[in-house]
Amino acid sequence: MPHSPEEHLVNYLTDAYSIEQQALAQLRTAPDLAGDATLAAHFRDHLTETEGQAEMVRQRLEARGGSPKRVKDAVMALGGKGFVLFARSQPDTPGKLAAHAHSYEALEWASYEMLIRMAERAGDGDTVEVARAIREQENAMMGRIADRFGAAADASLRDKAPDDVQRALRRYLADAHALEAQSIQLLERGPDLAGDAELERLYREHLAETRGQAERLEARLDDVGGSRSLAKDVALRLGGLEWSFFFQAQRDTPGKLAAFVYAVEHLEIAGYELLAHVARRAADEETAVLAESILVEERAMADRVAARFDLAFEASLAALGAGVG
Repeated sequence: MPHSPEEHLVNYLTDAYSIEQQALAQLRTAPDLAGDATLAAHFRDHLTETEGQAEMVRQRLEARGGSPKRVKDAVMALGGKGFVLFARSQPDTPGKLAAHAHSYEALEWASYEMLIRMAERAGDGDTVEVARAIREQENAMMGRIADRFGAAADASLRDKAPDDVQRALRRYLADAHALEAQSIQLLERGPDLAGDAELERLYREHLAETRGQAERLEARLDDVGGSRSLAKDVALRLGGLEWSFFFQAQRDTPGKLAAFVYAVEHLEIAGYELLAHVARRAADEETAVLAESILVEERAMADRVAARFDLAFEASLAALGAGVG
């Protein structure tokens, strides 16, 4: 079992390579589902960019004497297809696809933040340089997707009659509630996996905040005559369980958990951006204001998690038994 930062760097590079394989699985299908020409072009361009990222990571992995692990590649590639299959199953695919793609870019960004820290600890300047370059590309893609949230929502509502827009609004409210259910499930496990007292406190605080968000959404859903979709709730909860299992399977859980919480926050951020846009299309200002108020809370949580990546990384090293270098 590896114990030094140099040995663990190979595992981090393997994970990064696996994550890029999942990204490729999504991006090969995403342009056909985008519903917006500009967003589709962004996905196509990022596919080419991601192919280059995967190659750079592969080269660094081989330089360290490692190779992609087939089991992890299979798990992550399947997860990538799962994101696309989930988006296909939704009647308003462009919006859902944009939200999930935005979240995945956030996961990649966070993962490269962790890789940079491990490469620095291992004294591997070449890997630090590669990881920093890819991190900036992922951040830029996050921004490009975020800029098209409104266009993606409009594509989802294209040619819909007013009554259909109202039904779409109720679906988006139900989806938001389902996302909060997934977040609650993750955060309930977070304190036990945090590996650090400050992170544990952060997860507990946001768990309480998230339960309040779910209650506000449920009340608003009742007000507009909607109901939670059990099927969507279950699908999202299963997605949370699948990812939670993946991260639990890694011995450096605190860092993986922080990266995943950061990604889930961005899935929620995207969801509330879309909900606010659809609510205004439906002339429902009360729902739009609710979405925007929760959006502020989700953005703040994402920032708080990112600000504590150093703590999560150090907790990971402690869990791994890695030397300080």
